Amino acid sequence: MPFLRLDNVVKRYGEHSAVQGVSFSAEKGEFVVFVGPSGCGKSTLLRMIAGLEEISDGDVLIDEKVVTHVEPARREVAMVFQSYALYPHMSVFENLAFGLRMVKTSEGEIKRRVAEAARILQIEALLQRKPRQLSGGQRQRVAIGRAIVRNPKLFLFDEPLSNLDAELRTQMRVEIAKLHRALGVTMVYVTHDQIEAMTLADRIVVLRAGLVEQVGTPTELYDRPANVFVAGFIGSPRMNFLPACVTAATDGQLTVSSPAFTGGTLTVATKGAHQVRIGEEVSVGMRPEHLELRTARPVLTLKADFAEYLGGASQIYAQPDGGALMTIVVPGRPPISKNEDLPIGIAPDHIYLFDKQGLGI
Repeated sequence: MPFLRLDNVVKRYGEHSAVQGVSFSAEKGEFVVFVGPSGCGKSTLLRMIAGLEEISDGDVLIDEKVVTHVEPARREVAMVFQSYALYPHMSVFENLAFGLRMVKTSEGEIKRRVAEAARILQIEALLQRKPRQLSGGQRQRVAIGRAIVRNPKLFLFDEPLSNLDAELRTQMRVEIAKLHRALGVTMVYVTHDQIEAMTLADRIVVLRAGLVEQVGTPTELYDRPANVFVAGFIGSPRMNFLPACVTAATDGQLTVSSPAFTGGTLTVATKGAHQVRIGEEVSVGMRPEHLELRTARPVLTLKADFAEYLGGASQIYAQPDGGALMTIVVPGRPPISKNEDLPIGIAPDHIYLFDKQGLGI
């Protein structure tokens, strides 16, 4: 049986539905990430699981028990907030102990749990400091420690790294992954950063406008996106899209035309050739890291615009005939001249097709 289950969960604010009938389940010990753009409903969904937001319709089950109308303190969940939510006048020890004291835990048990959480998070030396004496990363560790001491059945993280700088975010991602491995507890994590989602998750739930677009492992979402939205959201830099027109369809193949293609057309193997008709508009998707610069067997010819050197690799921006600016990621720092014609290649199995509704073909 799933450890966490959402059955057609809805959240309405007057006439507006922030969450529109989300169903999902997570296994015990799984790390699940809710990802999507701002305003997609991911934090609202997390708060409904925690009991901090009333559910308009549907049910939430934790460990096979319906908790839809159970108060937050009785759900055996712990939530880590974006803002840390530490008490500034209390020491780190008192911040960690506060929730346990509220439920009348014995002092001996409090000391034991706080010491264990401090050991796991390597903050033993910080227990007598006040939050103002801590760095952002240290404050986040304390916020996580306050969740650990409660021994919850379920951890909920609401964009916990968004206030940290890039280096600290990377460090804390690793720490959270190690914490999950050490505790083996189910974790649900909300972020708008798809890199966090890809690196942390066992499974990702991609949300848009209160609806689930796709659920899958990071590899499944990257290799087999269900639609244009998921294809563009998962992967950094985002996938390139080129408009094209279907000119021929056979069993297992589509031929599409665009002024950008070498020779004017491109033939792509696909199981969904029956989904489209001759003359229909489609989108051709190509990930920047799959494009090969100055190939002897070009699929596209692009006109160079500018390039960014990032150390070990470069991002080249180039304009196709009849499409939006495209990104190419290549190793090193190849010389690029503005308005230079760039012959671009790509392996056939790295080409994606989407119909006029945006669904994968």
